[in-house]
Amino acid sequence: MTISDPPAADLPATSEAIRFDHVSVEFRTRHGEPVLALDSFDLSVAQGEFVSLVGPSGCGKSTALRLVAQLTEATKGQVRVAGAESLRGFSRVALVFQSPNLLPWKTVIDNVLYPVRFGSPAAGVDRRARARELLALVGLERFENAYPSELSGGMQQRVAICRSLVLDPKILLMDEPFSALDALTREELQFELRRIHRHTGKTILFVTHSISESVLLADRIVVMAPRPGRLKDSFVVELAPDRTPATLHDPRFAQYSDRVREGIYGRAAA
Repeated sequence: MTISDPPAADLPATSEAIRFDHVSVEFRTRHGEPVLALDSFDLSVAQGEFVSLVGPSGCGKSTALRLVAQLTEATKGQVRVAGAESLRGFSRVALVFQSPNLLPWKTVIDNVLYPVRFGSPAAGVDRRARARELLALVGLERFENAYPSELSGGMQQRVAICRSLVLDPKILLMDEPFSALDALTREELQFELRRIHRHTGKTILFVTHSISESVLLADRIVVMAPRPGRLKDSFVVELAPDRTPATLHDPRFAQYSDRVREGIYGRAAA
């Protein structure tokens, strides 16, 4: 089987959620030495698309997320979010980190509702009802009055995902959100996240070091070159939209994994 690349017109400008145009980011070490994290990075992410960024450590994956969230500024080039160069007036971007970062003195539902104090709730929206709907979506409806210390690591990360969705963002940025979890919990949440994506239609830009995770989750995989980060490969994952444990045994799953591996290491697996 030949894994097909996306045709040139598969991401029309009218459907773009995120665009990186020739973006470079240069940092300075504490000794004043320049470090080029991204170099002429180009990428377009369509509305509703799930894109995984995968590559070696230090290749600029997290920097790309921080650019979209406006936590880092581009040295050169532009980052456009839903057609805008700035997020001013566009507060619909949420970021999920490796750690849930829940407030230990607040209950589950109050942690989910915490961003409401900083956001701009739409008129007529009952945010508490919205929070309960999200908790039900991830199977935590019976834990809304629990505290973070009473939850497992996987449950805490589910709460963090609900918190990121409570203001109904158009774009969800995820920086290795499952990396600290045990293997079984991580796999469970991978399937859960894919289901949430199918249910909500959010645009997701997902950073991972895991080859299998990138294949299992994504509609499209972007492989990045070592620092300075550049786009090395990009291809559509033509697996069933509803991913299940059986997906892991699909022959194409191994072929996609080998393509990612070859992009990272320069050779296919033996």
